[in-house]
Amino acid sequence: MKPTHIFQVEGITAGYENKAILHDVSLSIPSNKISIIIGANGCGKSTLLKTMAKLIKPTSGQVTLDGKPIHRIPPKQLARVLGLLPQSPIVPEGITVADLVGRGRYPHQTFLKGWTKKDYEAVAEAMDMMNITEFADVNIDELSGGQRQRVWIAMALAQETDILFLDEPTTYLDITYQIEILDLLTDLNRKYGTTIVMVLHDINLSARYADYIFALHKGKLVTEGEPSKVITSDLIEDIFGLHCTVISDPVSCTPSVIPIGRHHNKLRVYS
Repeated sequence: MKPTHIFQVEGITAGYENKAILHDVSLSIPSNKISIIIGANGCGKSTLLKTMAKLIKPTSGQVTLDGKPIHRIPPKQLARVLGLLPQSPIVPEGITVADLVGRGRYPHQTFLKGWTKKDYEAVAEAMDMMNITEFADVNIDELSGGQRQRVWIAMALAQETDILFLDEPTTYLDITYQIEILDLLTDLNRKYGTTIVMVLHDINLSARYADYIFALHKGKLVTEGEPSKVITSDLIEDIFGLHCTVISDPVSCTPSVIPIGRHHNKLRVYS
């Protein structure tokens, strides 16, 4: 099992240029669990993830890993503990699946030391977990969207970090691939204890797969906790402006949001 880490966000305000997106956000990431950040477009979900991953420097407050501010941790050292899969990663031109997955080993390598047996084993295991071994020599450009997303996740797995951040890992994928990716990430968490933090748009999938949820609204953390306690009709209306009812998912027994639109607000029975 992966070691337990204390990852905390302490009163951060952050954004882009002179515009603050996050306002005095504080939270602690549950170690060895799956946490999902939800909220409406523009509420600061991706900004929060990037700030936690050291891609954005907060204007106030700090992010700490095991009590140490992450801006004081050398990049390569941090990359051995924390991995990030951004929302729209750029695919290097003409690169094969195995080569891209292999780039995840960079934090573990030194200038004078070549690839080790451990490096090769980590890449092979990551590709096996994502079911992409058969595509090892295939150019990334030849893969479907779902296959390509699995390759990016495999690269993050090959990095062998204790903590993994993913920004919308199911975006642009059909429902079959969405479930497949989320199931694979759940396997990773349950098998190795990897701490996973994701940004997801789909509230019902968030409720199904999260151990813990952080809900943002206009750059502020408004509530957090287990899905059964967080996902309510009042919360969904407050942060999304959506009138809805929340029922128990008959498959997962987790909260399921049923939107109430202007044209479907009466009980109808169909034969």
